[in-house]
Amino acid sequence: MPSSDKESREHLVDRLRSLFGQPGPRKKKDGMPPTARFSVWYLLIAVLLFMYVQQYLFSSKVETISYSQFKQKVAEGSVSKLTVGPESISGTLKGKDNKPDQEFATIRVDDPGLVKELDDRKIDYSGRYDSKFLGSILSWVLPIAAMFLIWRFAIKRMGPGQGVMSFGKSKAKLFAESETKVTFLDVAGIDEAKEELLEVVEFLKTPDKFQKLGGRIPKGVLLVGPPGTGKTLLAKAVAGEAKVPFFSISGSEFVEMFVGVGASRVRDLFSQAAGQAPCIIFIDELDALGKARGMNIFGGNDEREQTLNQLLVEMDGFESNKGVIIMAATNRPEILDPALLRPGRFDRQVLVDRPDIKGREAILKIHSKNVLLGADVDLRKIASLTPGFVGSDLANLVNEAALLAARKNKETVGPPEFDEAIDRVVGGLEKKNRVMNAQEKGIVAFHESGHAIVAESVEHADRVHKISIIPRGIAALGYTQQQPTEDRYLLTRPELLDRLAVLLGGRVAEELVFGEVSTGAQNDLQRATGIARSMVAEYGMSDRLGLVAYESPRQPMFPPEGYSSNKTYSETKATQIDEEISNVMELAHQRVRNILSERRKVLDELAHLLSEKEIVQGQELRDMLAGSKPEM
Repeated sequence: MPSSDKESREHLVDRLRSLFGQPGPRKKKDGMPPTARFSVWYLLIAVLLFMYVQQYLFSSKVETISYSQFKQKVAEGSVSKLTVGPESISGTLKGKDNKPDQEFATIRVDDPGLVKELDDRKIDYSGRYDSKFLGSILSWVLPIAAMFLIWRFAIKRMGPGQGVMSFGKSKAKLFAESETKVTFLDVAGIDEAKEELLEVVEFLKTPDKFQKLGGRIPKGVLLVGPPGTGKTLLAKAVAGEAKVPFFSISGSEFVEMFVGVGASRVRDLFSQAAGQAPCIIFIDELDALGKARGMNIFGGNDEREQTLNQLLVEMDGFESNKGVIIMAATNRPEILDPALLRPGRFDRQVLVDRPDIKGREAILKIHSKNVLLGADVDLRKIASLTPGFVGSDLANLVNEAALLAARKNKETVGPPEFDEAIDRVVGGLEKKNRVMNAQEKGIVAFHESGHAIVAESVEHADRVHKISIIPRGIAALGYTQQQPTEDRYLLTRPELLDRLAVLLGGRVAEELVFGEVSTGAQNDLQRATGIARSMVAEYGMSDRLGLVAYESPRQPMFPPEGYSSNKTYSETKATQIDEEISNVMELAHQRVRNILSERRKVLDELAHLLSEKEIVQGQELRDMLAGSKPEM
């Protein structure tokens, strides 16, 4: 066959496969022929072809005539043979002029004189009795058979373990040793957590080393940390390093609407794990399953509690020398049942915290490994611009920068793309179609200028990196981005007062320039009030109220035993707290007003520059402020 004909035929076959939703031809694997797949479309096409062949090729042509034409043919003597049925009459018409005989059929009409007329014409006729028993049988057998075939087809498409009787089977995904490609080289920024889990890896590799000395490996390891810090990735890395099977399941997949299903799935999961030992069971979002019992305010039987009870029983009866490690992850450890956290179940709790600047730089190196970076990209600087970012945020940041560079048809990803990606992740998408009038644009320009000038004027505030009045996200009309010089874990009273001053800079700038304020400072006031309240009521930084913490951290809706209300002071003390908070805010307000009054000329210049350029870099602001320094 010529190559062009062969190619066109293959193209036609692929086109037909796509029309009927079938995948293209699969390649042979290891010299074996490709596996054929049965589809209901093949069966449907075959039935239609069979009906077509049966109807038009093998069945003879039958002409349908009216009863009056039939009577006329009988009178003419053109009918040679008849079969009279209860509802129809069929027969043969004599051919004329050497034409073959033609079969016909007509609807029977109540005609008492028909038999006499046929006898007079000496036409050969016979009767036919239509049995209704077979039709009645087929009328209910065929639908049942069709439903049975559809049910069988649906069960096959579901695959094994997905039928009606498989509710109690575990839905855990099993990853074999070769399928878990993640190792500790793919995890960065959480070195302390990795060191904690190295002991687990060593036990799974060489359990005899620990058992010979009488040591016992922890039965369970609970990974605790904020969302996106890499808890699931760390569990996969443990399985990848140890080269053992990895069972992965979410806590919410245990509980169903049917009573007893969750407990059955727990038993099935541990039974499968025992057969695959040594292995790792990883339960993600443990708080969906392991909430403290006794919180059902409506009473009655709780399916989730039964599932948790079964999990506690399985973990308590699980022998440590079987080589099965139970790992779980949660970002809400305070609501877990105390029985889960006792020694013998989840013995070890590993904190997976937000990475510091070194950790963020290491995470950026991993995620940018397959990205074409420009020569002038400084990952250390990007890490310093992203305080508080976790691993998932940094992965999204690198991906956004790569997409922006591809959209601009660039060959590499440069610093401008990373800068814009940070703005998109922190502030949201630019609202390019949002048009502000000149008055609102001026208010936003002076507001952001006030933030920036105060941030550069006080001693303990972070340096300004960029000022923008481009609307972003849902409600952000502008923002001032600061660049921390280092990660901070403790804050002193002067540092908190400086942060308070920066938050009030926008509001005070509006007061100085326009003589009135707008609603744009709502979020600033909320954050500033939160800092002032924490200083007074939690940190003991008020000379008037002394070294007393008047407010305890917030607790969950259903607190554990021994929890007391947040408010543990009298109404008189509450009034003093409110007065002291107002005093702190007013002192900060006067301080910021003095700073901006002394820098009023720079405030006007920066606001007009922002109105023209919409984005001003921090170095430009520092050059404008180089002439004078306000009194501290």
